[in-house]
Amino acid sequence: MTLVDRHTEAASGRYIVMRTKYDREANARRPSYTFPSDRASNRSDAEVGEAKVRSLESITGMLDRIGCGYLILNRERKVVEWNAAAQTTLERQGEAAETAGELSAALRRLIANVPANFVPGSLSWVVIRSAGDRPVILNETGAIAPDGTSIVALLDRESRSGPNPHTLQKMFGLTGAETNLALRLAQGDAPLEIARSWRLSRTTIRSQLASLFAKTETKRQAELVALLGRISVLP
Repeated sequence: MTLVDRHTEAASGRYIVMRTKYDREANARRPSYTFPSDRASNRSDAEVGEAKVRSLESITGMLDRIGCGYLILNRERKVVEWNAAAQTTLERQGEAAETAGELSAALRRLIANVPANFVPGSLSWVVIRSAGDRPVILNETGAIAPDGTSIVALLDRESRSGPNPHTLQKMFGLTGAETNLALRLAQGDAPLEIARSWRLSRTTIRSQLASLFAKTETKRQAELVALLGRISVLP
């Protein structure tokens, strides 16, 4: 995976910029966490807090993998952490923001005319249709973020991301050519457009597409693209 910019506002008010690289094997071994009420009482506060932190990291890691921007808000709804995809998404809306304060203001303007209730501990999806349109906000409740923070995921419908090529090859036994074709299809490109850009014959692309259908056990291009979209969340 490519390097991801992740930014955190420290308690002192300074900004720390970290360059991190996604560790596929480490995250593959990372367990998922849930917090049912009948089990929480048996845990110490430290254990519950640590579990929530790791759950938060798991969620933000997944959002990074699918190319989705995220903002982490404190109890006052101020941004304290974000990733590069969040900045890029806001820039496409005409909001150039680089600091926590600027991102907080950009988020307020983005949802100014939309009822929003970012509940502490929750994950909210801000779905952006196109520049100038009112976004749609979807809320997921549950204790998934620690210390009263909440996660706001920014999903730009016009922005597309694809699955990890190594994951595709491992899951379906694809060749390099088939993997590249799958990635282009996941981005919304048509087979004939791909053939022209790669200077390949239609017959070659159709042959590779037929092989993709067989290996992924799909029958139509729309079904294949939907499958690739679901796989994009995998490491």
